[in-house]
Amino acid sequence: MSELRFSPADIAGLRFTVSPVWETVSSMWALDDPVRHAVHLPWIDRARVTLRRPEVAVRVRPLVELTSPRRWLPDFLTPAAARPDVELAEQLDQVAATPPDVVVRDLLSTTPSGPLTPYAQALLADPRGLLPELVDALAAWHDAVIAPDWPRMRALLDADLAHRAAQLVNGGARRLFEQLHPTLRWLGDRVVSDDPFERDFDLGGRGLALNPGVFTGRRVLWNLLEDSVPAGTYPVRAVGTLWEATPAPAGDPLARVVGGGRAALLHLLDSAATTTDLARRTGMSCGNVSQHLAALHAAGLVARARQGRHVLYRNTEAGMVLLHASRGG
Repeated sequence: MSELRFSPADIAGLRFTVSPVWETVSSMWALDDPVRHAVHLPWIDRARVTLRRPEVAVRVRPLVELTSPRRWLPDFLTPAAARPDVELAEQLDQVAATPPDVVVRDLLSTTPSGPLTPYAQALLADPRGLLPELVDALAAWHDAVIAPDWPRMRALLDADLAHRAAQLVNGGARRLFEQLHPTLRWLGDRVVSDDPFERDFDLGGRGLALNPGVFTGRRVLWNLLEDSVPAGTYPVRAVGTLWEATPAPAGDPLARVVGGGRAALLHLLDSAATTTDLARRTGMSCGNVSQHLAALHAAGLVARARQGRHVLYRNTEAGMVLLHASRGG
């Protein structure tokens, strides 16, 4: 069990981010355990083919060793993102700028989960000399297997951020944490996490960065050390939709009235969603989705509301009546 102790300043400093480097690193877990990550099998099949290419395997080897199964990750490898729109290059610069003593400290902090791999031992002995090789491995793996699917991953992550922002606005920090994941509880001045890590953090007024993770499995994962920037990663919502395209049902009578594209959107807008999320789930372009949403909004079938930097769409009561009737209700 882990505990994170909050002050009022930490509540004020609570923020949500998206971390490209986290997705790059944690994607290795899906390759190691495809049964546990079965939802990602379409991606795993492609990534394994890529990793078998000799030129990729050589460059990525440092990352493979540092993410070996059931081992903790050193904090410097997954720095907390400074903001939601951070780019991979900026995070790679953070990793590259890690002081040698921090690399050593963070590597040693992982040893309770098992002995260091040969590459980790070499990095421990020469962090200044080998860190550029690790940064190159991160960039190579991201370019090879994350970047081609990043738009759909990003859409899913952005939709999660919009949902969490609404939770925070409507119910405050208690509701946010208690709905973030079943293993979390809010107890007065702290969050208790039902996990095997036995971490005890005093956030000390530094706030907390939280980011949804596409390849994060069954629990919330925290930074290991209090000296690191406080951060945690939780499983993203609706990950089962990531690799799916969701057209209107075959023979849908609603499609004959409003068209297939608009019918597909109405079927998905029982819950709020962003344009990019709808594009990912339907296979339509964002421009095409925007045109359909504008028409549905003008007809009074869809409502829209801004949450932070996101615009969320949802069926109106009229849209729900139309959808219910098409389903034979």
